[in-house]
Amino acid sequence: MGEPEAERMKDPDRVKERKRQLVTAYIELLKSSNLDARWKAAEALGEHGDESAVEPLLVALNDPYVDVQWLAAKSLGKIGDSRAVEPLIALLKNPSKWVRGSASWALGKIGDPRAVEPLISTLKDPKAPVRKDAGWALGRLGDERASVPLNELLQDKDDDVRLAVTNALEALKKKKNATTK
Repeated sequence: MGEPEAERMKDPDRVKERKRQLVTAYIELLKSSNLDARWKAAEALGEHGDESAVEPLLVALNDPYVDVQWLAAKSLGKIGDSRAVEPLIALLKNPSKWVRGSASWALGKIGDPRAVEPLISTLKDPKAPVRKDAGWALGRLGDERASVPLNELLQDKDDDVRLAVTNALEALKKKKNATTK
């Protein structure tokens, strides 16, 4: 009989190899003709956080289906690799609110200052969830340039947008106080 699973999983090299195999399999699934396989793979790659998935996920940003695009963007945010910043900025103009919102969220997670100005522009998006995600992202980035545009959104008609903006402004205030001490 083979080793029990629990014993095999105690070996860090085996665990590392198993994770590498999973990531490789998910990367292959991104190329599948099956939509469900592609979106599940895009989502799973973010959970694994492996940088070898960045390039395949960047390709998946151009998938013909929104489901794959927004999950690929979200996964790129979870991985946090700066190679994704420019492609994610480009997605802020995508026709899908899901993709625009996910790109905003991902840019906030990555935290690269190149995203500040494009995210400020996204605060004017016609869809409230996108404005909310852009506000949240700007709070995470903590750049003072976002202060005035965020303040303008305190009067937004959407409760979630106002809450995200309030939290973002509080984060900016905390960062400013921390740097002036």
